[in-house]
Amino acid sequence: MSVRLPARRLLQPVVSLPIQPQRAFSFRNLFRSKKKDTEGQINQGSANPILDDYLAKKRAQQPQQGGGPGPKGDLAPTSIFDDGKKKPTEAKSREEQRRAAKKERNRQAMAMALDPKPDQRMRWERKMVIREVRKRGRLTRAQQIKQTEREDLVKSPWIKTSVKKLNLLARQIAGKPLDEAMLQMRFSKKKPAQDILQHLEYARDHAIVSRGMGLGKAEGTAGSPTEIRLKNGKRKLVEDKTSLYVDQAWVGRGEYGRAYDYRARGRVNIMRLPKTSISVVLKEEATRIRQHKEREEKKANRKVWVHLPDRVIPTQRQHVMW
Repeated sequence: MSVRLPARRLLQPVVSLPIQPQRAFSFRNLFRSKKKDTEGQINQGSANPILDDYLAKKRAQQPQQGGGPGPKGDLAPTSIFDDGKKKPTEAKSREEQRRAAKKERNRQAMAMALDPKPDQRMRWERKMVIREVRKRGRLTRAQQIKQTEREDLVKSPWIKTSVKKLNLLARQIAGKPLDEAMLQMRFSKKKPAQDILQHLEYARDHAIVSRGMGLGKAEGTAGSPTEIRLKNGKRKLVEDKTSLYVDQAWVGRGEYGRAYDYRARGRVNIMRLPKTSISVVLKEEATRIRQHKEREEKKANRKVWVHLPDRVIPTQRQHVMW
């Protein structure tokens, strides 16, 4: 008795093995397999003592997690949950860490960033020493004002408007107190006014933080109210000599952008979109008080005009003598 089986079944092996998909060769798979082998050796214990020593040192040099100098999971030194008690696992103080880091720094490697042009620096220092010797340590009037009065120059980023439009707003805020200038820009109907308002707010914050201006009421150095006369002849009562005002405001032309204006018959016009920036100089009212005193002193020291005295003028007659 014969059993009829299809030919394709006779060609199959008796035990079927699972077929694994073949991966294409790539450097990523090669590095991944090496990484897995290294991790397996670490977990299982490598027979190479040099490799074990190196990996142990590398794990010890890794920064601790948790944001502080303590062990992993410890509180940061600035945490509000720290009770302030000295812990046995607490690391060195910040001063000791700073000293250790300073010792480890390589000055030669940092010289490129700290002192990129030593020859020019030495020439400049020599020039300053010569100037100091010639002037015998005396300061000019401008230098004395710079040391006693504070100011801050802030330039805005590019604003999408023209110089002609922005110059009108710059003239509007020049010479005004900072609060009044911001109020003018807040209710202005012109489009760039909102950008100028944001820039004035940034300039105010920058002057307070970086120069310490406008802190008279907080520090108790506001002074007594003083009435002054401005340069244009108007009178003003200054209640706080540290309050800010816009001393100067000017605009600068930037690069032009490009836009396309599609017209009829397949034509395209290229439009130039101007960009302009505005720069403001903020000063304290103490500067205008000094300028008022200088003008009044100059006016008081001015010589009084005296007319010509009455005297006989010789060699002149009323009528012609011929």
